[in-house]
Amino acid sequence: MILEHPNISKSNLPKLVEKLIIIDPDLKCIVTKYGYPPLWSRQPGFATLVHIILEQQVSLASAAAAFNKLKTASNEVTPSSFLLYNDEELKKFGFSRQKTLYCRILAESILNGKLNLESLQKMSDSEIGTTLTEIKGIGRWTSDIYLLMVLLRPDIWPKGDIALAASYGMLKQIPKRPNQNDLELIAEKWKPWRSLAARLLWHYYLSEKAG
Repeated sequence: MILEHPNISKSNLPKLVEKLIIIDPDLKCIVTKYGYPPLWSRQPGFATLVHIILEQQVSLASAAAAFNKLKTASNEVTPSSFLLYNDEELKKFGFSRQKTLYCRILAESILNGKLNLESLQKMSDSEIGTTLTEIKGIGRWTSDIYLLMVLLRPDIWPKGDIALAASYGMLKQIPKRPNQNDLELIAEKWKPWRSLAARLLWHYYLSEKAG
């Protein structure tokens, strides 16, 4: 597979952001005020997908707390090591019953060969999305975050991300934040750099909260 646009890297992130802010001057205000966003990235593999599943519909802090308890208890977070824990142990780590089920299915899918995470690197964005969302518990947002944060693809819009909607409302100074369908349509104008737009909006959201 030949990518039409380069994956995001630490070296090319500023240049790609500069391409994006030509499209939307309001995004340029973020760079002017807070600089370029960090290159938030994560390691590929099962452990990261577990962490992203934990982040579904909860705060990043609570998800990190649960994941860190799992990580502390395990020498390494692998499909095999995860399946050694029973429901009660995972509950003590902070896993809900539903997320315990999702992570078990993910672990089993990797061990039985249904899902090969290493092969994702060679796939297109749409192929990766289809492959990941075939696994119960992995929806659009989870697969998009993996594409954006792990595989560093440049044109991913993680529909359903509440912080992005809040950040956009703050940036555009509108009284009511857009719903997720409207925001996805708005994001169309940022193609082919929607991942950069998401990173800028997260950067703005976190910077404003910190201030």
